[in-house]
Amino acid sequence: MEKLVDLTEKVALVTGGAAGIGLGIAKQFIKVGAKVVITDLVQEKLDEAKELLGDNCFTYINDVTQKDLHEKFILEVEKEVGAIDILVNNAGRHCKKPSMETTDEEFAAVIDTNVNSLFSLTRAAVKPMIERGAGSVINISSMSALFGLTQVVAYSSSKTALLGMTRTLASEYSGTGVRFNAIAPGFIESKMFLDIMEKDPARKAKILDRTPSGRFGTPDDIAKAAAFLASDAADFITGICLPVDGGNSIGF
Repeated sequence: MEKLVDLTEKVALVTGGAAGIGLGIAKQFIKVGAKVVITDLVQEKLDEAKELLGDNCFTYINDVTQKDLHEKFILEVEKEVGAIDILVNNAGRHCKKPSMETTDEEFAAVIDTNVNSLFSLTRAAVKPMIERGAGSVINISSMSALFGLTQVVAYSSSKTALLGMTRTLASEYSGTGVRFNAIAPGFIESKMFLDIMEKDPARKAKILDRTPSGRFGTPDDIAKAAAFLASDAADFITGICLPVDGGNSIGF
């Protein structure tokens, strides 16, 4: 049977790839044949990820907010690892506090990281993709872009803007062979998240009660969806936002 999700000989760049969802995506991409470049701000975290992921993982310190260095960074990766076929924009910034207490500086910092910087890096990575006539860009959005979550006004605004960016770029450039899609993760397990849930059983019950699958997600759930969207199996899919949430967004 044909192996539909196959990234053999592909090169993927996953920002914020040393932990959590980014690490899960990198692991899955390598499992289906890709070489994966992961970025993070902390060398120790990158070293730990490299030890886990093996020889097909390549690590780079990179701050996505340093927009003036993006083109140089992309050129460096393409020279040292290979032409980038897949870009996963996973790195981001969060801010959780009441909206009326969120300062202009805090709001602007989240928008700069999650929207402005992401666009700048995407532009740098997509230009050579267009020249080669192929590529896949996957933006990690959020369920907060699909329905109202309290106390995350900056974050939800940034992730909603990301959906607009995804659709516009898909409309402009899908004819070149480059596809643009987004994933909106649901409530995804991490040690911190599970600790919070154990301390707040009412919130845990509220989330699970409206999640038809009856469980929280894992980084692997997001990673499998990303591998599909990155592969030729999704060749006719562009401009979408795929909720990977166990049905939470439609549960009642």
